[in-house]
Amino acid sequence: MNNENSRNLYDLALQYIPGGVNSPVRAFKGVGGNPLFFKAGQGAFLIDADDNRYVDYVGAWGPLILGHCNEKVVSALQSQLQQGLGYGASTEAEVEIARKICELVPSIEKIRLVTSGTEATMSAIRVARGFTGRDKIVKFEGCYHGHVDGLLVKAGSGALTLGEPDSLGVPKAYTDLTHVLPYNDIEAVEAFFAKNGDEIACVIVEPVAGNMNCVPPVPGFLQSLREVCTQHGSVLIFDEVMTGFRVALGGAQSVYQVSPDMTTLGKVIGGGLPVGAFGGRKDIMDMVAPIGAVYQAGTLSGSPLAVAAGLAMLEVITEPGFYAKLDARAKTLLEGLQQRADAAGVPFSTNQVGAMFGCFFTEENKVTKFSQVMQCNVESFQSYFHTMLDNGVYLAPSAFEAGFISSAHGDTEIQLTLDAAEKAFSQINSK
Repeated sequence: MNNENSRNLYDLALQYIPGGVNSPVRAFKGVGGNPLFFKAGQGAFLIDADDNRYVDYVGAWGPLILGHCNEKVVSALQSQLQQGLGYGASTEAEVEIARKICELVPSIEKIRLVTSGTEATMSAIRVARGFTGRDKIVKFEGCYHGHVDGLLVKAGSGALTLGEPDSLGVPKAYTDLTHVLPYNDIEAVEAFFAKNGDEIACVIVEPVAGNMNCVPPVPGFLQSLREVCTQHGSVLIFDEVMTGFRVALGGAQSVYQVSPDMTTLGKVIGGGLPVGAFGGRKDIMDMVAPIGAVYQAGTLSGSPLAVAAGLAMLEVITEPGFYAKLDARAKTLLEGLQQRADAAGVPFSTNQVGAMFGCFFTEENKVTKFSQVMQCNVESFQSYFHTMLDNGVYLAPSAFEAGFISSAHGDTEIQLTLDAAEKAFSQINSK
């Protein structure tokens, strides 16, 4: 494909933006080559600066569950634009979206809107510390919760792609309060809490890890977190910025039937616009200012545009059968990919939770651990990525990112993807 305009834009961007990108994973460091610059999206497709069309499995990193430019979301935004961009004050729509989220996710009794997932996780941890009077927290290797100072320890996502799981500029005093445990290791969790549980303010976890590719919890893992947190008075935080309203209507917690004390949300609840939220038990959330002593604020929190888009999105995804169709389409895609990989003799396996999926170039039948992810064949992924791109399929430019399917993906888009994958697997096998 001709990518001359993207290359020229990247060269220009390098002069003014660090690395030429406003988020590291966009830089193609994990796959090689120059990043693409996009100018439009429609349905299941992205259109780049050179007018090339790609079936999109990134979906703005998850939120576009309805695809690009969904008619109802666009209409809601147009209506709100006639009323104003923002007011810096409360609106009826904020109350409505808060009420709906609380109804759809029963563990959330009260909720506070913010402007990003990072802000949501940062705020949730502050509230948990204020509620418990403790400072130490627990996270899991390969799980990414935003670029919060105390959480950039063995983080996933872009940090893994760059080969730098930590960050300069983070004081050691911050990370000293963060304890990192292996994801999906129940014994490690129980052993750690037996020794240190009474000092832990909270445990934060992606209930389905989506930042070391897609790694679902093994049976009993989330339940064990619930049990040790209850036993030791620690707050259990589910980071559902990626999974909330993406893997199921009630999020991953409804899939695995485990109720956290707090939940962080983002991405989907704004219909694709910048937004986030944290919520949970009433007694915990009542610690938040102005009624409590834990301070949190944001000038653009509850943006009328984001809320309008989010309400329109919620209206669509609550229709009967919506998630069943998404799940079936993702299953068709992954079964087709596996068949073509097997036929080409390429070691390959997949994970799926609802419309969220992961693809791994490995001999392992099922990937459940961070160590398995790190042993996958990155070179095979790089070859696969570029062949798919050349044949009109856009995947996350990193072996450590999950993929997403939207309601706009139909039989035609899936078949186009599988045809491209057949070429990609063949190319890998020929090297």
